[in-house]
Amino acid sequence: MFHGRLNENTARGLKVLRERIEAAKIPSSKLDETLNIATWNVRNFGSGRRSSAAIHLIAEIIGQFDLVALVEVRDNLSDLERVLKILGPYWRAVFSDFNTDAAGNRERIAFVFDKRAVVFTGLAAEADPPRKKVAGKYVSKLTWWRKPYMASFRAGNFDFVLLGVHVRWGSGGSAGRVPELQMLADWVAKRRKERYTTDKDFLVVGDFNIPSRADPTFAAITSKGLRVPKPLLLADPGTNLMANKRYDQILHHPVHAGLFTDKGGVLDFYAGDHAPLLPGMNLTKAKFTYQLSDHLPLWVQVNTDVDGLELEQLLAKWD
Repeated sequence: MFHGRLNENTARGLKVLRERIEAAKIPSSKLDETLNIATWNVRNFGSGRRSSAAIHLIAEIIGQFDLVALVEVRDNLSDLERVLKILGPYWRAVFSDFNTDAAGNRERIAFVFDKRAVVFTGLAAEADPPRKKVAGKYVSKLTWWRKPYMASFRAGNFDFVLLGVHVRWGSGGSAGRVPELQMLADWVAKRRKERYTTDKDFLVVGDFNIPSRADPTFAAITSKGLRVPKPLLLADPGTNLMANKRYDQILHHPVHAGLFTDKGGVLDFYAGDHAPLLPGMNLTKAKFTYQLSDHLPLWVQVNTDVDGLELEQLLAKWD
């Protein structure tokens, strides 16, 4: 991390943040053995220049992980570039394009990663909704407000595709999101069956705008085999600042037994009080969310020694 010279208020805020990070007990990853993956909706990131203090805090949070899917990144990437400079020379980003209509909200999805821990392997693309031929044209009956974005990575000997999403909000409540989530579940299930799919190990992450796991939106996204990793299933963490909504998710199709360690949860940088993080700014809670966010990062630790996992499964047959 390259924070450089800090003024007193930024230094004090950074100290408080580090204490809250320590309380989250995020384990260090081990090269070629484990990988810490997170997803974080950074509110309107790039829409209006953030303070220098906020950029330092955001970089510190991202730096706790190896690979982070950032949601609600806007068209202007200058704040992301400021964060990458603090993270240092080993950090990279791949990101989607943006849509200029109201539904698209000029948003991107960005995958930020430490290349010492995880390697980008070439695929970077938006997911297209299914099309049918109608009157000589191929058209989609339904579209995502913001197209899911995917990229392929390798850590250890685990190759996987990370698929980031930001599901619609809008009027109509959660019921209005069900068709979009169902289409996403169908798309992933079908793509995994394609012969020339880059990899069949999909991790689907992002802001699904799912209020709870009892909601029909959760039933829709899990209808074709996507599951919550065990550590997150047991912890059942909320990702809004009050930690009582399950908007953000990390999901996967179970392929390898033991793919995840027993570590995962949220990084609660808010801890019930935003003021100590940005001293001297006298922000309301609402204004604070435009400096940091109104979402907490959700994370899980992945076992990346897949050959080791498969060997253990094989030996278990003879035990």
